[in-house]
Amino acid sequence: MSTNTEKLARYLSIDALRGLTVAAMLLVNNAGDWEHVYPWLEHAVWHGTTPADFIFPFFLVIVGVSMQLAFAPKLEQGQLPSELMPKIVWRSVKIVGLGILLHLIAMWLIPGREFRLLGVLQRIGICFLFAGCIMLYVRSWRTQVGIIVSILLVYWAMLWSSGSYQPHLNLVDQIDSKMLGHLAYSFDPLTGRAQEPEGVLSTLPALASVMLGLQLGALLRCGQTSRIWLAGLMMIFVGWIWSPFFPLNKQLWTSSFVLWTGGFAYLTIYGMHRLIDIAKFPPIGISFGVNAIAAYAGSWVATCILAATGLMDKIYAAWFATQITPRFGPFFSSLLAAVLFTAIFALLMWVLRRRGWRFSI
Repeated sequence: MSTNTEKLARYLSIDALRGLTVAAMLLVNNAGDWEHVYPWLEHAVWHGTTPADFIFPFFLVIVGVSMQLAFAPKLEQGQLPSELMPKIVWRSVKIVGLGILLHLIAMWLIPGREFRLLGVLQRIGICFLFAGCIMLYVRSWRTQVGIIVSILLVYWAMLWSSGSYQPHLNLVDQIDSKMLGHLAYSFDPLTGRAQEPEGVLSTLPALASVMLGLQLGALLRCGQTSRIWLAGLMMIFVGWIWSPFFPLNKQLWTSSFVLWTGGFAYLTIYGMHRLIDIAKFPPIGISFGVNAIAAYAGSWVATCILAATGLMDKIYAAWFATQITPRFGPFFSSLLAAVLFTAIFALLMWVLRRRGWRFSI
């Protein structure tokens, strides 16, 4: 999602953090050896969080911040919500469409790969649409906060009423099994059970993550940055207090998870805003940030090609397994492969930025 000149001049921190988040996605998604991955680079098996679990919620908060910075000035300049809504709808359609296309590419290139209907970009696009509607037509920040609180409480009540937060027994997995079936991330045809990390019902609290970004963006624009770190600490505390009753869980995107990760996103953005926008530290990660879609889509296609041709396995076996693993161990070797993959795309994104090429949808 491109940013206008004013935003680039004033909020380089947002582009930088978006870039670091995308780089972290590439690092987590491209281990050289999936049998040997450091625990902090893997998602929690079920309840609990690891550093990897913070990446996507951070990105969703950044989506909300970017929306606020991009569209709020236009509303203040007199543009009507009805004039801006088609742009939001069209962008949402393109994001979802690209997500579906990437899953089709994976199905076409990788033998045995099944088509998956939902995914990261699909969730971003859907949340972008509904958060955009709320931002345009519900201008009161108090009402927006009320919507966030309502979403989190209603979602808790819905999952609590199902009687379990365990895999396949919870309401989220039950709905995904019925609505998605074999189109989900994982599906057992014998039992009919499916699991989808970016599923149907769990998109509701993900919307709350984006709306937290809307609030943060508003605080940035009005200069009330001291409230950002205070709100971040409050969300972390509430998420932690809530977690014994509604466990932190990325798969279910629980309400406690929204507040826990959202709070840390607030603190991170506050810190980067102080360092980059105010203290003028170099915006490390900005090349990834201004071409986030190109980096994500390009790395996805590259991964599919490497998997389909077996080239990555050959490279890993020929060099990493023989030269790196004996000296530093299999976990470091696996990490180094992911680091080099990410570094290649970092170089490509740097070249694009140097040439002034920006790809947005």
